[in-house]
Amino acid sequence: MSAHASHAPQRSGLWDWLTTVDHKKIAILYLIAGGVFFLAGGIEALLIRLQLIYPELHVVGAKTFNELITMHGTTMIFLAVMPIIFALMNAIVPLQIGARDVAFPFVNALGFWLFFFGGLLLNTSWFLGGAPDAGWTSYATLSLNQYSGIGVDFYVLGLQIAGLGTLIGGINFLVTIINMRAPGMTFMRMPMFTWSAFITSGLILFAFPAITVGLVLLMFDRLFGGNFFNPDAGGNIVIWEHIFWIFGHPEVYILILPAFGIISDIVSTFAKKRLFGYSSMVFATALIGFLGFMVWAHHMFTTGLGAVANTLFGLATMLIAVPTGIKIFNWLFTLWGGQIRFTTANLFAVGFIPTFTIGGMTGVMLAIPAADYQYHDTYFVVAHFHYVIVGGLVFGLFAGLYYWWPKMFGKMMNETLGKWNFWTFFVGFHLTFFPQHFLGLMGMPRRVFTYLPGQGLELGNFISTIGVFGMTIGTILFLVNCVVTANSKQKAPADPWDARTLEWAIPSPPPEYNFAQTPLVRGLDAFWVEKMAGNKSYIPAEPLGSIHMPGPSFLPFLMSVGLFIAGYGFMFHHYVTVVIGLGITLGCMLARSLKDDPGYHIEPEEIEEKGVKA
Repeated sequence: MSAHASHAPQRSGLWDWLTTVDHKKIAILYLIAGGVFFLAGGIEALLIRLQLIYPELHVVGAKTFNELITMHGTTMIFLAVMPIIFALMNAIVPLQIGARDVAFPFVNALGFWLFFFGGLLLNTSWFLGGAPDAGWTSYATLSLNQYSGIGVDFYVLGLQIAGLGTLIGGINFLVTIINMRAPGMTFMRMPMFTWSAFITSGLILFAFPAITVGLVLLMFDRLFGGNFFNPDAGGNIVIWEHIFWIFGHPEVYILILPAFGIISDIVSTFAKKRLFGYSSMVFATALIGFLGFMVWAHHMFTTGLGAVANTLFGLATMLIAVPTGIKIFNWLFTLWGGQIRFTTANLFAVGFIPTFTIGGMTGVMLAIPAADYQYHDTYFVVAHFHYVIVGGLVFGLFAGLYYWWPKMFGKMMNETLGKWNFWTFFVGFHLTFFPQHFLGLMGMPRRVFTYLPGQGLELGNFISTIGVFGMTIGTILFLVNCVVTANSKQKAPADPWDARTLEWAIPSPPPEYNFAQTPLVRGLDAFWVEKMAGNKSYIPAEPLGSIHMPGPSFLPFLMSVGLFIAGYGFMFHHYVTVVIGLGITLGCMLARSLKDDPGYHIEPEEIEEKGVKA
């Protein structure tokens, strides 16, 4: 073995963040980047709703409106909520399974930087000739050269780079959860959040290659004169829909399953009970993941696939309601008879349950092909998926952030501000999206930049736009809360919630090695088992010894910059730039292959952890 440094390499400030491979710091990077993109997507949504507050307004023009709806959807799904999910997975999953890090720390850092530069590339389109304007689904033929501008090139290349980051992130978590669980942490003892991260990572592994293939084909059509989707030259536009939705429907479950895991952990903590029907929860989660791949064509009932295909996909869609219903009853039965504490985290968790249920009910309505002919491409669909994605996922993410903030940052968030955040966001959300069900049933189509007076659409649109201000105030209150918390002098205890899982057994924020000694897990809700046995912390499964840590690296950042540069080269047909960009990336790969990273060791005398004796 090569000589190793006893101490961590001394890096500070920006350089430390650019080179870190520590999963906890990468979690914070994901959180900041996702938060910035979330604000961008929110501003786009605000402009969309302001344009629609009254009939025949001209807050923005038709072309800008198309760019706004495309970028709002794309940003929120790929660049805002996905990285915040990854932030929580990075921060919490290794701690919940008793691991010192993820399986591949270098790949973890690379995943973040690829996502970040892919998202940056996509958003520079606003300043370089116009944003993509073909809708977030980028249906052909709208997304071909003859119907859209250079913005779609940014979409195609930005999402390929960001998607690559997500894919390798998913593989990393699969390997981490399979291989790095502490002794005694069997699969059926894992917390629900870890289970949901595991199944989500499996979905990423199978779903993201589909969108990558679709984007590569679309890139060939747009940049190199291919004809995969051009019907004038024998291409097929329905193929794009299939490829997109074979990815796009599992993507919805990639988004919502982590929220299910968050809610499960929070509800059982704040009801002071173990989760009702834990094993049925696990199997329901796995079943949702499995069925998620069998329902993609319910987005395509009106394309003319035929009665047999429509029937099969309609039935498969209704079938997904069964495991989802199991989960909802399990959460309710966990709360039933519990000593419930309504902290901000639990308010968001409890608010999630009825809101998500409404989204699920409209989903079953949309699963009926004959009815879908009426609902398709109306605001009813917009209302449905916002109830699922915002009312489900975003509520879940807020709950998770309030719950795990003390673990990530060592500070308690302000509960008063948090409750104001919840109520303004909750009321604003329902005001925004509930009327849209009725607008859709009255025939208002999606993606129209204005509408005529006298059609009964004025009141619904007005209320809907007012609601957005409630959500905006809620988001601002969250940001204020972050600043107030950062400036607070009060340190969070290791276990502020009297929680049940292993991450609360170590200090807040965790030391860089997480656990001084790998814990021994003796049951479901590992930390609760130890509390019931009268122990203050976890039981170690090994003697105190030297801890090997991976060294920081600047290569993930550089590799991502290389692809970022190459993306512009492809877009503007400047192939010298392509060669330079790919050269940087391949050079970094070569450097990584030839030079081994010895890492460094933390010796026992450097380790200070209260409550754990050597």
